[in-house]
Amino acid sequence: MAIKTKEDYIERLKKMRKNVYIGGEKVDRLDERLHPGINVICTTFDMANNPEFEDLCTATSHITGEKINRFCHIHQSKEDLLKKQEMTRVLCHRTGGCIQRCMGIDAMNALSTVTKLIDMKYSTSYYERFINYLKYFQGNDIVANCAQTDVKGDRVKRPHEQKDPDLYLRVVEKRDDGIIVRGAKAHNTIAPYADEIIAIPTRTLTKEEGDWAVAFAIPADTEGVKLVVRPAYLRKRIKLDAPIVNYGDAESFTIFDDVFVPWERVFMCGEWEFARHLALLFALYHRHSYTGCKPAVTDVLCGAAALIAECNNIERETHVRDKLSKYIGISELVYASGIASAHHAIKSPSGTYIPDPVYTNAGRRLAGENIYHEYEILADLAGGLACTLPFEADFYNEETGTLLNKYIMRNPELSSEYVHRAFRLVENILASDLTGVNQVAGVHGGGSPVMETIMMMGTYNIEKIKDIAKYLAGIKKELPRIKREDLVRFL
Repeated sequence: MAIKTKEDYIERLKKMRKNVYIGGEKVDRLDERLHPGINVICTTFDMANNPEFEDLCTATSHITGEKINRFCHIHQSKEDLLKKQEMTRVLCHRTGGCIQRCMGIDAMNALSTVTKLIDMKYSTSYYERFINYLKYFQGNDIVANCAQTDVKGDRVKRPHEQKDPDLYLRVVEKRDDGIIVRGAKAHNTIAPYADEIIAIPTRTLTKEEGDWAVAFAIPADTEGVKLVVRPAYLRKRIKLDAPIVNYGDAESFTIFDDVFVPWERVFMCGEWEFARHLALLFALYHRHSYTGCKPAVTDVLCGAAALIAECNNIERETHVRDKLSKYIGISELVYASGIASAHHAIKSPSGTYIPDPVYTNAGRRLAGENIYHEYEILADLAGGLACTLPFEADFYNEETGTLLNKYIMRNPELSSEYVHRAFRLVENILASDLTGVNQVAGVHGGGSPVMETIMMMGTYNIEKIKDIAKYLAGIKKELPRIKREDLVRFL
């Protein structure tokens, strides 16, 4: 059966070699500090096996005809892109934040296009390798991390100009049976509890940089791979258990210490002119995923703001409604950009659909530029108690419990437990270990706003728009009849 269960997934994690490091200690993948992140991934299996969400969370493989998890699907239509976006928003509501598994499938969709393009130019066999890997990926319901961001070293120097050439992941040896790679990737969400790591270039490369033009997939516990991990999670509850505390995140600094990759798992090796395309295409798919997850995060913040306004008995105040409308505007505009992007998607030579780059990046940039303001609104409505709330145990202490439950009261129509739970949620969102991770990820995840700007300006035809201004100014120009394809170019 192509769709696995969370039990299948956890059994796979149990069998993996120890190569995860947390706080100077080598740990296995079921370390307690990784449970919150693992719980997020388990949600993707639970939902795919839930008949109520079958249409949203499963798809039909275009290569085997089997029913598969949508997180393993290669987009074959505009409808597939829309379903992926909707699925992401629905699942993120359940976990209160990033669903994380989009990294792998966004990388797979990028590879499905670029391997075909390389083959078309060089008569290589990368696409055939990819399809064989895809069969394994779909058949086993694989969870994958995309390791893209190199550590980069001196930011003003290119990869081949670095004093240490390993500061960008590179091929150090080619053998009959495969390649040896060395380097490190940063900011790798999900890596310590992923089955596979998919490595791709992070930037445009030049003809001197063929050794850095490499893409491959390997098991996450491959010899020579070291995952140095920073987990983030919420404080456990004693009495007031709640869904949000079950979920968290883990980021890996992933080191490739002379790692062997067999040729059948290599999808680019030396084709430097395609490095830019693969890097940008993964980012494009990942930012399209953000048009699903980021509206969900905004929904969570908006819901928490509305809840805390109710607790403070100010929900009908004009300034509160104005603040909530800010959330709604951002959330729905970002989601709408994803819908527009899917509607204007183009079909690549491999048959994979590529979302519109301008709509995708415009939506993602809007989200990134507003993330701190969204947290500011919630902090404004919640007040200082968001970070000064006494520990939960004090609400159940014989001496302080009754008094705390008395003095936490606000809206006389609500119980003290209702108010207490609401402020615990706000504390989790605004003043926890996970808060900083989520805020920075909101800016930089999938690329910071400057990268969205670069992508938009690199694919949008400003000259066509200028022609309209020339016509209106009387600068001897006919009024152009512009179609979407006249403005946007990607392939």
